[in-house]
Amino acid sequence: MISQPVVQELPATPEIVEDAFESIGSGVASYYGLKFAGRRTASGSIFDPEELTAAHRSLPFGTQVQVTNPRNGESVVVTITDRGPYHGNRVIDLSKAAAREIGIVRRGSGTVELAVLAQES
Repeated sequence: MISQPVVQELPATPEIVEDAFESIGSGVASYYGLKFAGRRTASGSIFDPEELTAAHRSLPFGTQVQVTNPRNGESVVVTITDRGPYHGNRVIDLSKAAAREIGIVRRGSGTVELAVLAQES
């Protein structure tokens, strides 16, 4: 008797709905240098430049933020895991992977629009 392999359907990945985000403004974003890789963040997690994470001065840890580059329309959703940025007028520090997703790695920084994932009531 030959047994058939069991095929399980994976759960659907939830789609991020555009209306699920609430704008919180815009400003300059930069990204963490590789020297921070492996260091502990303010939330206690270990920083990995290839994860979609970011630092913000006041948003709660775990907050999901949509970061959009208005120059090219590219967006990425990051999770706040650290505090900062503490340099100049920057509003958010992105991981290198997140900066790559929206096209600001070459320039090092860029103006972005921020929106937080709305909490369901």
